[in-house]
Amino acid sequence: MLPRLLFGLIAAASLTLVGCAHSPQQLTVQPVVTAQLAPVGQGQPVVVRVVDGRPSPVLGTRGGLYPETSAISVSSQSLVPRLQGQAEAAVRLLGFTPTPNAYNAPQLTLTVTDMKYVSPKDGAYVTEANISASIRADVQNSQRRYSGRYGSSLNQRFGMAPNQQTNSKLVSDVLSDALTRVFKDPTIGQLLNNQ
Repeated sequence: MLPRLLFGLIAAASLTLVGCAHSPQQLTVQPVVTAQLAPVGQGQPVVVRVVDGRPSPVLGTRGGLYPETSAISVSSQSLVPRLQGQAEAAVRLLGFTPTPNAYNAPQLTLTVTDMKYVSPKDGAYVTEANISASIRADVQNSQRRYSGRYGSSLNQRFGMAPNQQTNSKLVSDVLSDALTRVFKDPTIGQLLNNQ
């Protein structure tokens, strides 16, 4: 009787500890420019580059009792092509033609400088996360250079620990907002238009 009770207690304790640990998540982000953009160009070529300038693909951890085992990451291989596609689509909406090797054309370089996912580390259960993203935009035309920083952040509360799909959407939303802020800045369109 006693060994069976002891085994039951050990099994219950193991399940409790497993419930407090989170596995790592590799997120797939889908950033989208969400604003209507007014065309200011007349189809001129523009060179568009996207760079991942983050020091690490890891955004943070999911918290819980064992945060070191619950890293959240977004790889450059996943991030850069999707961001490149959206940046080129936004440049088209502004009235320009993305052209990779255009000679003497204005250049727009977007550098993802930071992406963070911060959960409280003091509790067994994840109840909230602070998510942020920053993008630096560098524009260069024949006469001028411009550099601007665009960021977005979100504080999200949870009833239960978010799964990979939920976290992918939340990080995508924050990145989309930062990207949209880049292209809503009228200075970007003016400089691409060589004004």
